[in-house]
Amino acid sequence: MTQLGINWGLLITQIVTFIILLVLLRLFAYKPLIHYFDERSRRIKESMDAAEAAKQASRHAEEDARKRLDEASREGQERIARAAKAGEELKQKAQADARREWDALIGRARVEIQRERDDAVSEVRHEFADLTVLAAGKVIERSLDKEQHRELIEKVLQEGTPKKESK
Repeated sequence: MTQLGINWGLLITQIVTFIILLVLLRLFAYKPLIHYFDERSRRIKESMDAAEAAKQASRHAEEDARKRLDEASREGQERIARAAKAGEELKQKAQADARREWDALIGRARVEIQRERDDAVSEVRHEFADLTVLAAGKVIERSLDKEQHRELIEKVLQEGTPKKESK
């Protein structure tokens, strides 16, 4: 093999040196590098897990916020509907109260008008009766011709006018 240019002593030395180098690299470089890369891989995995957990927490928080917002919106709509209903009921009650007051006022006014009308008719009848009695008394005192009759009516009407004004 020396003819090929291979020196056995040198080759074995190089092989032994290479094996020693591999053992030393494995002990001092490869194991620490593997340990470093494993540790880095573990931290990356933990970071990914933490990011996924944060993402899930964010999704849950967003869902909760959306649910609360929907609930608040629904509750707000219910309150608005209740307030509108209460307002409408109050309006209808006020209208009904106003209608009852109006009907009562109209009823009282009708009763008052009827009473005043009855009083006026009674007063007119009373005055007419007084005038009739007065006229009859005058007629009985004396018998009248047409001219006296006219004078008597005018006299009775003039005597009856002050009675109306005094009342």
